[in-house]
Amino acid sequence: MNLWDRAEQALVGVLGLAALAFALWQVLSRYFFPQASISYAEEVIVYLLIWAIMIISDQLVRTDSHVRPDVVRNFLPAFALRWIEVFNCAAAILFCGALTWYGWQIVETARALDEHSASDLQFPMWIYYAALPTGGALMAIRYAVRLTGLLASGDRHPLPSRRPGGHELASID
Repeated sequence: MNLWDRAEQALVGVLGLAALAFALWQVLSRYFFPQASISYAEEVIVYLLIWAIMIISDQLVRTDSHVRPDVVRNFLPAFALRWIEVFNCAAAILFCGALTWYGWQIVETARALDEHSASDLQFPMWIYYAALPTGGALMAIRYAVRLTGLLASGDRHPLPSRRPGGHELASID
């Protein structure tokens, strides 16, 4: 898992740096080199950032950082909390599976229609849309790992912290 985390973080870092480079070039070229300005820079920045967000979204699952009703969690006894976590993981796997499935349908439709962006770049939109099923699949895998850890360890499994900021779950990975 550590290699997976590092690979994702490195890839997202490269995507973010590429987006930053496009933004920097676009700003500088508008003022200093208007003839070298590219018309599709904003489009590329959006594509890069969407891919980065969808790739790194599974890190929120790993660190238990997705939005959740902590007020309810703080009042439940430990045994009930564990089963709510199991239910949460199962429901999230179903949701992420649907996200992956329907996202792939969007990708296939865009490929069948040979859809391209309207800009000068004429970017194949299926590549952009592929970020959706990719992010869904990565999150589903992380939730499956989390669910397996919850079920395999029985009652001995440490539950997420109830204190603010204590959401790191290193023991599940």
